[in-house]
Amino acid sequence: MFSGRLQEQYTDSSQQSETAQLGMWVFIATEVMFFGALIFSYMIYRVAYPEQFRLAGHDSFILLGSINQALLITSSLSMVLAVRAAKADQQRALVLLLAVTAALGLAFLGVKGYEYAQDVATHSVPVVDYIFKPGEHRPTESFWSFSSTGTGRHPTHRPAGIALGLTSWCGRRRARSLPTMTRRSR
Repeated sequence: MFSGRLQEQYTDSSQQSETAQLGMWVFIATEVMFFGALIFSYMIYRVAYPEQFRLAGHDSFILLGSINQALLITSSLSMVLAVRAAKADQQRALVLLLAVTAALGLAFLGVKGYEYAQDVATHSVPVVDYIFKPGEHRPTESFWSFSSTGTGRHPTHRPAGIALGLTSWCGRRRARSLPTMTRRSR
């Protein structure tokens, strides 16, 4: 999985790759636990307060959420294709796919920023400046708390992913510009 040079704490590239894979599985497990608990709690509140959650949902931006979902899926695909290109030693494709992934990540952050600005403008931010609309009661604020927690998770770790992708992209571009003999000796 990892095609870079062997780090000193590992005995071979297989051990280094297995460690990276284990780290990714641990990360995925923590995400499943976090989102599992969040979704379970949301379901309990949704069943307890169906009308209030329906009312609050009318103020959400379905189009923006749909665009961001498409950006996330597409960027995941481009990253998977980048990993595949790295394994196949297709440097040009790898560099291009890393750039595409970073661009899609930046687009995601732009749409999410606009969506959050709209939430602030409509006073849908829980605790900070939430204003109840006609017919709404306390549980509508809970809806927005769930929404903010769930959708706020991606923008917090997305910049790190973009930075890592761009770092890899720059490293691969630099490696492409080196003479063949130097690149292989690295």
